[in-house]
Amino acid sequence: MITQGVQVTGRCSACGGTTTCDVGQFFDRGMLCWGTEGQCADCPNGWCEEDSGPVTPEHIRQALLQAHGPAQLRLSGDVPSLVPVLQALRSAQELSLGEARAKATELAETRLIGTLVEMEILAVHLRRRAITVSVEPAT
Repeated sequence: MITQGVQVTGRCSACGGTTTCDVGQFFDRGMLCWGTEGQCADCPNGWCEEDSGPVTPEHIRQALLQAHGPAQLRLSGDVPSLVPVLQALRSAQELSLGEARAKATELAETRLIGTLVEMEILAVHLRRRAITVSVEPAT
């Protein structure tokens, strides 16, 4: 399992006190998943939610990017055809053909950037199609 998380604080919607919330993304059994779990220090308000799908809620992504920085996915060798790249991106993120084509071109010309978990998931899908890639911190 590939995972990344961060703890954030905020204001309680019930009492205005301070909340502590653990947010994260993880890759489990082939799926991108995310979750939040938090509680208020001043009242009994608390929550826990988890979901999965091709896109993580933006507030979770931004918290992870801010805490850990972005990761980048690069092709490690020549790719004679972008067809397997398109197939891998479409299966990993449920993209339209046009969206997958744009991402495949971006990957071939430069790199893709996102959270560590997002880039590792794409790497798994690409490697299944014998496409050599690397994931590293974005500079």
